Amino acid sequence: MTGRGERQRATPGGAGRPGPADAALADALADARDLPDGEARTAELERVAAHADAAGDDRSAVAARFALVEAYLLDGERWRLVEPVRRCLAAVDRRPDLLPAADVELLLRYQRYAVEALLGTPRVGLDQARSMLDDLAGRTASDAGDAAVVAELRCRIADHLGDEPTARRWYDGWTAAAPGPADGCPGCAPVRRAELLAGWGDWSAALDVLRDPLDGTVTCTEQPERALAGALLPWLRAGEPERAGAAHVRAYRRHRREPAAFPYLSAHLRFCALGGHLDRGLDILAEQLPRLDRPADDLSAMEFAAAGALLCALAVEAGLGHRTLRRPAAGPRPAAELDVETLGHTLLGTTTRLAGSFDARNGTGHQSGRIASWLAERPLAAPVPLPADDAPDDLDDPDDGDAGPAELEPVPLTLSMITAELDRRGDRYDVDGGGAVLGRWGEALIQFRRAGERGEILHVRVVAARRLPTGRLAEAYAFCNAWNHDRLLPKAYVHDLGGELALAGDVSTDLAHGVAPAQLAVLVDAAVRTGAGYAEAVAALP
Repeated sequence: MTGRGERQRATPGGAGRPGPADAALADALADARDLPDGEARTAELERVAAHADAAGDDRSAVAARFALVEAYLLDGERWRLVEPVRRCLAAVDRRPDLLPAADVELLLRYQRYAVEALLGTPRVGLDQARSMLDDLAGRTASDAGDAAVVAELRCRIADHLGDEPTARRWYDGWTAAAPGPADGCPGCAPVRRAELLAGWGDWSAALDVLRDPLDGTVTCTEQPERALAGALLPWLRAGEPERAGAAHVRAYRRHRREPAAFPYLSAHLRFCALGGHLDRGLDILAEQLPRLDRPADDLSAMEFAAAGALLCALAVEAGLGHRTLRRPAAGPRPAAELDVETLGHTLLGTTTRLAGSFDARNGTGHQSGRIASWLAERPLAAPVPLPADDAPDDLDDPDDGDAGPAELEPVPLTLSMITAELDRRGDRYDVDGGGAVLGRWGEALIQFRRAGERGEILHVRVVAARRLPTGRLAEAYAFCNAWNHDRLLPKAYVHDLGGELALAGDVSTDLAHGVAPAQLAVLVDAAVRTGAGYAEAVAALP
């Protein structure tokens, strides 16, 4: 690796090093990128971009805004993408030679994310998003492959506003078009389509669309659990509660702890409410309630609160109103033990407020009406026995008294322990002939293996799916240096494959004295989370 003083000045696409007049801005940008994730980093990147604008330095301004977009995506703040993306597009329009083709394609993906932000929060203006979508349509008009993304976004926006006829017309165009580079994961597109169809009451059509991800015929690390969550209510309405129950247990095993799975939790709560599993639903609500204070976006918070309010209302009707659930402290709000009825009223207020915010922005009453229809639902079927959930109740805290002795007893590390933990998580993987466990999580290819003379070392290697050209070697070194400066895991490095660069990382844990299954669960979870985060950061590089 290179030292801090030898780092490449960051520019999108690794374009040539800025000339002497750009040196101060380039160094300021490199310093800003080295800051830890958070508001201070984004504020400094915004300052650098503003100074570059004032100096007329389009290259540094675009580089700073690419870094800003990367930071907003990592922080889950897509609603902040609109302005930096708009300014990057304007700079590229002024100087078409500013970015290489690969970064122009990346900028179009960022433009898609900025338009999608409208669906997740009322903080993005409707006219603002429509203008950016019209611009995206103009930029991709000559590319038949990107017709799909424009049709999809127009379909989803029309549905969000409650204009079902228009949404259905665009849906037909979306399904007829070939996917393009900005279209997102092809394995998740069927789930997005099924969500629309289910919202329109086309239950059987929704299940038909989900067939491929449910059968495992698509390559996507979100599947089949995301598709299973999407099929819960359609299966209940189709008179297949047993199938819905099995899907819920399997999918929740993964969604229970996965940070990015918050948007799917409303489906699990609604299944429990409408499938008659009220006690289980209240257990899930109590477990997941802290995540409502830091949601992925306003839409998922609104839907989680609506599903929780429905569950609480049905529980009160069933005589379970005496149960209390703990709501932890958040900001100025103190922790409290709330009975089910009181919690239901609190969640009702949250979902009503958020729906009203969307409707005020949209100029319609659709979101409030949609939430009201959820709250008016009643059980669709008598409860059926659920499959045994073999996931331990709590592996996040090995000292918790609920863990059994076997979970806390250190034993020698074995291959079967690694695969058993991945099975418990619901992950998909392969085992090669040498005993290495291989899987893909998002943008990360992760390998688990036993190292050392006695196989006593758990070695985890992560390789980012995205490769960089060898011309960006100095920039790749600088990225890894910054990663290792700010984070403990994984240890990042660059591997020159001859023609392209692989950005990899590894974590080694000496378990010579054995490891308890509960401890191994923590190690595997940490490796997957940090490895996936590392690969996502590589994918977001300009």
